[in-house]
Amino acid sequence: MSVARGGVPTRGTCAAAKTPGGGLSPVSAIAFARNLNALRAGFRDLDYTEGRNLSIEIRYAGGAVAQLPSLAAELVDLKPDAIVAGSVPAITATHSLTRTIPVVMAATTIDPTSMGLAASLAKPGGNVTGFWTESEDALIAKRLELLKDIVPGIARVGLVINPTDPTDKVAIEQLPRITRTLNLDVRVVEIDSPSQFESVLTNAARDGLNALCISHAPLFFEKREQITALVTRLRLPAVYGFREFATAGGLLSYASNLADIWRRSAGVVAKILRGAKPGDLPNRKAGPVRVASQFEDCEKPRPRGP
Repeated sequence: MSVARGGVPTRGTCAAAKTPGGGLSPVSAIAFARNLNALRAGFRDLDYTEGRNLSIEIRYAGGAVAQLPSLAAELVDLKPDAIVAGSVPAITATHSLTRTIPVVMAATTIDPTSMGLAASLAKPGGNVTGFWTESEDALIAKRLELLKDIVPGIARVGLVINPTDPTDKVAIEQLPRITRTLNLDVRVVEIDSPSQFESVLTNAARDGLNALCISHAPLFFEKREQITALVTRLRLPAVYGFREFATAGGLLSYASNLADIWRRSAGVVAKILRGAKPGDLPNRKAGPVRVASQFEDCEKPRPRGP
C-alpha cells in the first residue's frame, strides 16, 4: 500500500494531497477489504483522511505473485511518499525498484536482515522498515503441533505450498528439522494455480495423507473460501495461517492478526510523513500470534487412519 501526504494534519483544517498514492496488494480487492479498512482506520486515528490530507491508490495482484513486479513498477512511477507492502513477494518486488521511496512491511515472516532489506532490526538503514512476525518455520511447527493436539492419531500430513512463493520456499528448506521434532511424516504438496486445487488435494487424500497444513501464501489467501470448502468436503483436518481462513470455514488457524498489522502500519507511515527516515525506525514485532477456529461454520472433519 502506498500513500501520499498533504502536510501534517491539523484538526479542523483541510489540505489537498500533493501527490497520488497507491496500494500494492498481493490479493484482490475483495480479499484485501478487511486490511484496507484497518489501514484507513489507523490513518483516521492519526487525523489523516482520504480526500483531505491523504491520497491512496491501489494495485491488486489477485493472488498472482508473478504480477507484483509490474504492479510495483506502476506505483513507484507515481512517486508516492511511502509504500506499504504486504507479503514477502510484494515487499521484495517494491524494494528491487526503489532505494529512495520509503517501504513499510506489513508484514514478513522472513527476517528482513536475511533478505538484505535491513542492516539490523533495531536500525534498519536504507528505505525499508515495518513489521515482522514469527519465522515461517516456527509458525508451521506450531500449526502442526496444534493439529496433533486437536486431532489425535494423525501421522501423515501434507504441507500445501505454492512453489513459486519465496516464503513457501523457506518453509520447504526448514521442513526436515520441523518434522524431526514433531515425529510426523510431512510431505510437500505443491499447487501453483487454483485450477489444481481439486485434483491435487483429492489425490493427496487418496494417497493416504490424513491431515493438511496449508500455507497462507497469497494464492491460498485469495481463494480461501474455495480451498476451505474443498478440504472440508474431503474430510481432511487442516490448519491454516491467518484467521481469515477460519472465518471462511477452516478448522483451525494460527498467525498474527493481519488487519491489526495493517492498522499499525499507518502509524509508521505517519512518522515518515512527518519527517522520520525509515532507516531510523526500528522493525517491530507484529504482535501476539493467536489461534482461531470456526467449528460452528463447518463440521469437524474426522481424521483418516494412519
